[in-house]
Amino acid sequence: MDPVVLGTSGVTPADVLAVARAGARVELSGEAVAALAAAREIVDALAAKPEPVYGVSTGFGALASRHISPELRARLQRNIVRSHAAGMGPRVEREVVRALMFLRLKTLCSGRTGVRPEVAQTMADLLNAQITPVVHEYGSLGCSGDLAPLSHCALTLMGEGDAEGPDGVVRPAGELLAEHGLAPVELREKEGLALLNGTDGMLGMLIMALADLERLYTSADITAAISLEALLGTDRVLAPELHAIRPHPGQGAAAANMLAVLKGSGLTGHHQDDAPRVQDAYSVRCAPQVAGAGRDTVAHARLVAERELAAAVDNPVVLADGRVESNGNFHGAPVAYVLDFLAIAVADLASIAERRTDRLLDKNRSHGLPPFLADDAGVDSGLMIAQYTQAALVSELKRLAVPASADSIPSSAMQEDHVSMGWSAARKLRTAVDNLTRVLAVELYAGTRAVELREGLTPAPATRAVVDAVRAAGVEGPGPDRFLAPDLELADGFVRDGRLVAAAESVTGPLA
Repeated sequence: MDPVVLGTSGVTPADVLAVARAGARVELSGEAVAALAAAREIVDALAAKPEPVYGVSTGFGALASRHISPELRARLQRNIVRSHAAGMGPRVEREVVRALMFLRLKTLCSGRTGVRPEVAQTMADLLNAQITPVVHEYGSLGCSGDLAPLSHCALTLMGEGDAEGPDGVVRPAGELLAEHGLAPVELREKEGLALLNGTDGMLGMLIMALADLERLYTSADITAAISLEALLGTDRVLAPELHAIRPHPGQGAAAANMLAVLKGSGLTGHHQDDAPRVQDAYSVRCAPQVAGAGRDTVAHARLVAERELAAAVDNPVVLADGRVESNGNFHGAPVAYVLDFLAIAVADLASIAERRTDRLLDKNRSHGLPPFLADDAGVDSGLMIAQYTQAALVSELKRLAVPASADSIPSSAMQEDHVSMGWSAARKLRTAVDNLTRVLAVELYAGTRAVELREGLTPAPATRAVVDAVRAAGVEGPGPDRFLAPDLELADGFVRDGRLVAAAESVTGPLA
């Protein structure tokens, strides 16, 4: 894999994913090193003056009124890291911590923070050595950046606290640095503060959620199409001319995906007594409208993420004309809002998928399918409790859709009196994305079984490819009751790693 080279401008979502998930190496460009050195000269010049400058020769937050003498400034920078590394709770995932560190490094390399080149290089060395600081679930309010999570990362740079080595074992950070030939950083003026002030955690989680949701929205179109087919629904509602008169881009893309999957189906438009189907239920007929609205929400969130990737978030910042100015750019509201928007869209997409699953299992609404898709209903319960699991997941998703960004809890003696809660929004979105995957896996499991129970009718070639692939993956088809949890776990993996999309696209070509 090619290394990711950091310059003074922003990075791409693909860069973040390469470092966070694929372990790509990180290198600093000559341009970045020069910008770091130039900004540091400005900070050093200010540090030598008698006038107090926030973050350089003062305390922090509500303690900013105290002027700090030169002999105490190194201690000040160490102390802010140690005191702010106050997280609690479970460890945050490795990929989140790597994204967090990489995005902070991206801002350091902008030349707007005033840290020395060796500080940035040491952070790159940590990433390249696969040393991952231990970061905890709780501690960020999403204002003044993700303070506690970033502080735990900065603590590792100092050779303190705990970190996970490349072997996955958590050990004292000092030992890991020494083992890889890395010297702990001795922080100077402004550097402790610069390592902590950023929206990097919430932004990293947003970028990874967007990557996952791109796959899941395509997956949802596929499972919706299979459910429509299994319910003998009509594909006439997917006609491009119908979606052109309500020109939401996501809606058109979702309808086109479903139509491509259903091409050549021998099941659509039938009814158990050969009567024409005039209209399907909303969960079937309105699938493109609901999934499409979510797709458009993803597009808006991607725009916000790209803008934030281009930003240099710190306080104070070193401007191109040499001024060092305080600002509020660390406030996480722009990122927090879209994280919450996505959680709402995810909950609704899961909700409509669960309704289609329930319809497949209800003999009064499934148009001829056996109750609960059971082999011998009464003796067998079929997928009854698989739908319970799906319903429990959807209920949880509805709770996760309650916005975090609508809350604010004052801190720092009312200096930080309005916060974004963006980290919390990101954490719950990760859970939501995880649960959406499971919900779609249950719909896939039910839909493929239902299609196979439609004896004498031929499914679409893309549906057939999905059924064959999921069966080859070890997910069993119709038959007597068996231990369902392993099948559902296999179906979850089939959706999660992209094999569902790949199977459909083997027939349809690329889907949106």
